Parts: sequence; C-alpha cells; structure tokens
Amino acid sequence: MKPKFYDIQAEDSRKEKAVLVGMAPAEASPDGTSTLDELSFLADTAGAEVVARILQRHRRIDPATFIGKGKLEELKAACERAGAELIIFDDELNPAQLRNLEKSAGARVIDRTELVLDIFAKRAKTREAMIQVEKAQLEYLLPRLTRMWVHLSRLGGGIGTRGPGETQLEVDRRRIREKLSFLKKKLASLDTEREVQRKKRSSVFSICIVGYTNVGKSTLFNYVTRSQVFTEDKLFATLDPTTRRLTLPNKKEVLITDTVGFIQKLPTTVVAAFRATLEELEEAALLLHIIDITHQNAVEQSITVEKLLTELGLGETPRITVLNKIDLIAPSEEDIGDFASAIKDSGQEAVLISAAKGWGLEGLLERIGDKLSY
Repeated sequence: MKPKFYDIQAEDSRKEKAVLVGMAPAEASPDGTSTLDELSFLADTAGAEVVARILQRHRRIDPATFIGKGKLEELKAACERAGAELIIFDDELNPAQLRNLEKSAGARVIDRTELVLDIFAKRAKTREAMIQVEKAQLEYLLPRLTRMWVHLSRLGGGIGTRGPGETQLEVDRRRIREKLSFLKKKLASLDTEREVQRKKRSSVFSICIVGYTNVGKSTLFNYVTRSQVFTEDKLFATLDPTTRRLTLPNKKEVLITDTVGFIQKLPTTVVAAFRATLEELEEAALLLHIIDITHQNAVEQSITVEKLLTELGLGETPRITVLNKIDLIAPSEEDIGDFASAIKDSGQEAVLISAAKGWGLEGLLERIGDKLSY
C-alpha cells in the first residue's frame, strides 16, 4: 500500500478551505505577495479553496513554529473565522515545526514541498514519472513518520514477523527504505532503456522548450509538432517530457522536447523528480526559453528559470528567448514587428510569438535553423 499523503481534494470534489502562510524579509520593499500568489495558484491546482493569506515579515525563523507567537495567534483566528481545515506554508517546514503548528493551530498543516508533490502525483502519467514522484514522496515522508502516521502495508501474521521490540514506527521506516531501494532499482533499469534510446537518436539535434510553468510551452509544442499534449490553465499541466520530430523550414530534422515548467522555491526533493526532464535538457543543442510577456512578474520568472538552468549546469547551453502571448497585447500579427523593433532597439534579442494563434512561429523555426550549425 502506498503512503497516504494528505489529499488536498476531497473524494466528493468538495474543495478544502485553506489558509496560506508566507514569509518576507523584514527589509524587503515589495509587498512580498508574489510567491503567495503562486502558492495560491498551486493550491487551486491541487483543488483547495484559498480563504485567507497571512504574510509575516521576519528577521529570523522561529525554530519551534516557523512563525512568531503573534502570527500564530493570527493564524488560529483566521482558521476559526473562515472554517479552514488546511494550512499551507510557502516554505519547507521541518517535522518538529509541522507537529507544533498542527497542535497549536488545530488544523492540518502542509508545506510547499508536500503541496507540489501532491500535484505531481496527480499529473504523472508515464511509468517513470510515477516512480520518480513516489520516490520523492517517500523521501519526504521518511523523517516525518512520527507526525504522518501511516501503515505502508499490513504486517504479516504469526511469530517472527517483527524484530524483538520493534515498534510500528520502526516497521514503517524499514518498509519505506525497502520500497525506496526497490524504486531506485526500477529507475536504474529505466535509465538503461533511455540511454539506448538516446544513442539511437544521437545523430539528430535536440531542442528543449523550457520556461516557467504555465507560460504556454505545451501550446507551442502542440502547434509546431501537430501534437495533442495536454494543456490547461493550471500549474504543472504537463509533467512528463514529450519528444517529437520536427522539420524546420530549411528541411533539416530535429527533435523537440516539451518539458515541465519551473517555479520559484523549487524544492530539492522535487528537483530529483525532474530527473527524466533534466537528462533531456543535458542532451539539448538548443534551449527555447519561453516567457509569458503579459505576466506581471515576467522578469522575475525569467530570472528564476535562468538561475535554475545555471544551477543545473546549463548556463552555457545556447538558447533563444521567446516572448509568448503577444496576441494579448497586440491587435494583429502585423503589430508584432513594432514590438520586435522596440525590443531590438533596447539591445535585447528575442522572438515574439503567439503560440495560441500561431503568430510568429514560422520566424521562430527559421531562427532555430539559423542558430543550429550542421
């Protein structure tokens, strides 16, 4: 039996009421709500109804409850007032903080990592993605068993099924480690299969579409490859990497891969679940960095993506910056030229497109052909 994670969305599809809690540095000048906006979107994607937000400006983290006593009282009052059943923290909490918060606030508490893993579990479709997500969940769960009491499987009957004096907690920990060992072996086998596939296609250039989540990567992928990858106005609508052949205007064939989107504060546990996508990125000859030009935090999002790519060792990989959703600010495709000229005059280089309407995609494909050297 799999570990029982808190299911954000109730079986009867009734949305759980959730209170969001975030932190912002005391000296920061912005209002600090940008990551809470994203957390709200994540909660909505998971199936929760956000009924209140609490933001604390801090100089230090409380080791026992993460937030200060005053904010904890404010949090309890907000939960009682709104009838909230769930509290979602924007930062990762340690096991002791989770226990103390649940005891004090009288509601279930999860953090950003657990929320993202819950969404990943719902989105994963391929065998490898499901194994990777389950592995990430178990690694997250292992140090938190004393709070999240679950029985991974029923104990065998009869004498000798447990070691002398072994508690149920120890049994659960042992079973998690055994399951993790099994999952690692499965992933190693899948690694071998994927390496064979990569060798077969090594003679063809590989292009990867990267960017913040929900910027239109899959819409672009579908349009240029005539595919039907699932798209939705939700975070992580696409989790599994998808690769198709693409013929460029110069008649050269390349492989193009649609990858999972990045977010701020990407948990390290979640990065591990990106492994299949990350390996595709490592093989790429060119990255298409897609940016939603209409988003109020477009610059911040693009900086987040570039930072993550650098951390993954991909800072030097050639790329094309693609500004998407131009149709939302331009009346017609002809107006793209004016925006492109303005961007070029500013000393920047970018291709403007509308993946939804197909605007500028022929020019993008031509640019890809020029960028790749054969």
